Amino acid sequence: MKVLTVGGGGREHAAVEALHRSGAEIYAVMKNANPGIIARSAGYMLCDEKDVAAVCAFAKENGVELAYVGPEAPLEVGIVDALEAEGIRCAAPTKAAARIETSKTFMRELVDKYGIEGNLGFAHFDNAGDAEEYLRGIDHEIVVKPVGLTGGKGVKVQGEHLHGMGDTMQYINEIFDQNIGGAGVILEERAVGEEFTQMVFVDGRNIVPMPLVQDHKRAYEGDVGPNTGGMGSYTDSDHLLPFITQGEREQAIAILQSIVDAMAEEGCPYRGTMYGQFMLTVNGPKIIEINARFGDPEAMNVLPILETGFTDICWMMATGTLSGEVRFSDKATVCKYVVPRGYGVKSESGHEIAVDEESIAKCGATVFYANVDQRDGVLVTGTSRSVGVIGMAPTLEEAERNCEAALEYVKCDAIAVRHDIGTRALVQRRVDHMRELRSA
Repeated sequence: MKVLTVGGGGREHAAVEALHRSGAEIYAVMKNANPGIIARSAGYMLCDEKDVAAVCAFAKENGVELAYVGPEAPLEVGIVDALEAEGIRCAAPTKAAARIETSKTFMRELVDKYGIEGNLGFAHFDNAGDAEEYLRGIDHEIVVKPVGLTGGKGVKVQGEHLHGMGDTMQYINEIFDQNIGGAGVILEERAVGEEFTQMVFVDGRNIVPMPLVQDHKRAYEGDVGPNTGGMGSYTDSDHLLPFITQGEREQAIAILQSIVDAMAEEGCPYRGTMYGQFMLTVNGPKIIEINARFGDPEAMNVLPILETGFTDICWMMATGTLSGEVRFSDKATVCKYVVPRGYGVKSESGHEIAVDEESIAKCGATVFYANVDQRDGVLVTGTSRSVGVIGMAPTLEEAERNCEAALEYVKCDAIAVRHDIGTRALVQRRVDHMRELRSA
């Protein structure tokens, strides 16, 4: 089957590898020359991924039958609607359905309207004055988010990034002054616990869950520093996480099913991968955000251990025929992102980076290229995350060791890595934190 893929990051490289494994003939559109995607493609085009007309023309020229869209930005401009108008099936949501991510207000109001479990208190504002008045009338800590898309980097939390009313209002004013996200600000009740990601495949009505993953947003070891798009992630061999029970996982899956049901009821049925980010609290899972795509880096944890053909899954999502027969191998995975030095504050880009894929494979690991580009035959870093290295093994500890060994084969003079991701010490901190919250 001829499959169009849109996007040139690590998440998309992981998806392209999974499509290739399952026999797809791949035609890729991306803004950067991702060498991993190029190597698996029968044809590719470099262009703005939001250029709907160019993407549709490329798809038609190559006779593609199915499309997979990785990033959120093309979804927001309606690329799926345009492709489907050309008769191309899409394993991704329409513009209306993608609002579950592209508008945080839409998501919160939908969950509120249908009485879905796991919602948090929230309020949306289109000016800083009303937001300040609201803040003066509440007595709990909040999370400040631009309503629209910010590439996973726009969230700031009182008590972590914001200390006091002055910091909070300074950031709210910055959102409005710089039009960050482009749609106002939403203030959400702060939830305390441990974050986890539950992703599901969706065909408009039915969902099939993937293994649980825990992402690490903070830039520096020890969970400090600015929020990023994600420095790495891990999943365990039993597809749970060490601090979460099967019952709590089932609660999160039920929340996602209720959201899918509500969207069908609203007339914007959801098809494609859905990413549920939750905070596990003493009162169960609470919704942090819902995304209209795979997580990045979480896709790099789950897709390499997917045993069912990804091309078949995408076709079933696109055609409303998803079944529960989706299998993942019983392996743990640890992903650590190699990022440009300064990432999270001011990235140093344009540095040559070398990746020894053969040696990485011998370590029991794999590698996915992300925000890198090929210039005159040389691979150089961009301003965002460069390369994801994923260790895989029967146990979490072994997977982490494999990842660390493989990182030795990524060479660059200006990179950084969070080496603590997936380590016994950091995972135990998560377990201890939840135990302390429950006992209190």
